Order: sequence, then C-alpha cells, then structure tokens
Amino acid sequence: MTTYEGKVFTEEQEALVVKSWSVMKKNAAELGLKFFLKIFEIAPSAQKLFSFLRDSNVPLDQNPKLKPHAMSVFVMTCESAVQLRKAGKVTVRESSLKKLGAVHFKYGVVDEHFEVTKFALLETIKEAVPEMYTAEMKNAWGEAYDRLVAAIKMEMKACSQAS
Repeated sequence: MTTYEGKVFTEEQEALVVKSWSVMKKNAAELGLKFFLKIFEIAPSAQKLFSFLRDSNVPLDQNPKLKPHAMSVFVMTCESAVQLRKAGKVTVRESSLKKLGAVHFKYGVVDEHFEVTKFALLETIKEAVPEMYTAEMKNAWGEAYDRLVAAIKMEMKACSQAS
C-alpha cells in the first residue's frame, strides 16, 4: 500500500482511477484542452505562465501549441494516478519530477495555481465520465493529484534552496 502523510491510496481508489482513465484515454486530446480551458476560465491570469499564450492573439482553443501541451499534462497527470499504487510512489514518464519541479519553480507557480488545477481536473473528469463519477472517485482522483503536487513541490523547494 502506498502511504502518504498517514493516508493510504487504497486498492478501491486505484480501481476507480484505472476504470475512469481507461474510458477517458481515448479522448485525451479533447479532455486535456477542456481541462486547460477550465483552468484559464477560473484563473485567467494563469495564461501568463505560458510563453506560447502570452504573445498569441488567436482564441485559446485554437492556439496550435496549447492542445498538445494540455494533452501531455493531462495524460501525465492521469498516468501518474494510475501508476501510484503499483509504483509505490509518484512516477511520471517523459520528464522527471526534478524537471517538473524546476519548470514550475522557474515560472512562479504557487499553491493557488495547484488548487485551481485540481478543481479543473476533477470537473473535467466529472464531465468526461458522469455515469461513473461518485464521491469516492472524486476522492481517489483528488488524493492521486495531491500526491503528484506534493512530489512536484518537493522538487520546487529543492530548486528554491539551490538558487
């Protein structure tokens, strides 16, 4: 069992995450974009964190760089959640936690950004799989997300101490 600050990510939670991700995976590009559009709807200032959005005058949903970025973040977040119990810790593919920490630190990501992102993620999942979305599923995804963020924040802290 994977423990984190006294909490356990249970087999039941893992099953809920795996089941919902297996359905959402097919629409990862579309859901990733929805996820980011929700973030920007809640916190428009978050757009300033993305260089490819700052100088762009095309609508967000038509920005050629947003969709692939949104998809990769959404997939990475969901895959990390799916692997949580199996790996016994937060794991990410394609980039390292160190790199994620460094990037988030460099661009000045703060706790509020992570909170907005969590809310947007849960809303996106709820809309993607409404027939299977329950309080238990929400808690499972929330727990998995919190662990990913805790791991990223640890790396961000290491960056702040190094600079």
